[in-house]
Amino acid sequence: MNQSKNHNRDELVKNPCEDNPDCEQGACSENDAGTSQIEETGSVLTLHRDSVIHCLTIIGQIEGHYVLSQQTKTTKYEHVIPLLVSIEEDERIDGLLVIINTCGGDVEAGLAIAELISGMKKPTTSIVLGGGHSIGIPLAVAAKQSFIAKSASMTVHPVRTTGLTLGVQQTFEYFKRMQNRITNFVVENSNITKQRYNELVLNTEELVMDIGTILEGGEAVKEGLIDRVGTVSEAIEALYEMIKKSKGA
Repeated sequence: MNQSKNHNRDELVKNPCEDNPDCEQGACSENDAGTSQIEETGSVLTLHRDSVIHCLTIIGQIEGHYVLSQQTKTTKYEHVIPLLVSIEEDERIDGLLVIINTCGGDVEAGLAIAELISGMKKPTTSIVLGGGHSIGIPLAVAAKQSFIAKSASMTVHPVRTTGLTLGVQQTFEYFKRMQNRITNFVVENSNITKQRYNELVLNTEELVMDIGTILEGGEAVKEGLIDRVGTVSEAIEALYEMIKKSKGA
């Protein structure tokens, strides 16, 4: 049984030349396969300590129903959503590491990804590097254990929109309900209270052109948004510990 499972793991990360008759011997490598996967989905598989983990990067702006310009770094939700489903269903993958460096983006797309991560049964960890702003906050707290780098920051602010907006009561009510969806998700998946989160969202004394709060690494942990300040290696180590406990159970 163990030999069969190890064989499946090897197949998951094997050299693509082995099954490609058109490839000259040595023309391809595991690095080539990994580079291709990174370019297409922003993710990579790693095999270590008899465990396979999938590393998913969420960078730039979360692209939703509208296609952004080619000059904008984006994470496309139509790529990430089916990828997360396949990670959850693939028995060869033991855990998920989410690396976040995002300025925010489409609220519904970000929440959809966050809901998928939070609903996964497999061990998950996340780490914020650089920034996890706006809708990046639900994405960060969605994992079972969250980390943030000392130099990273998270900007908490209300829902905003660009373009034409109708100045009627229904519009403001819609924004309020959307903000409540985000707030409730963050509160349910972190250790911050709803009252405190709303205080951070509506803070008028910190941002010059907006309302909200910027939390640096240690401050995000102190407020209860993130579990620990740490590095990538610490996030991976925590993920391996979770996988070990999961296998033991």
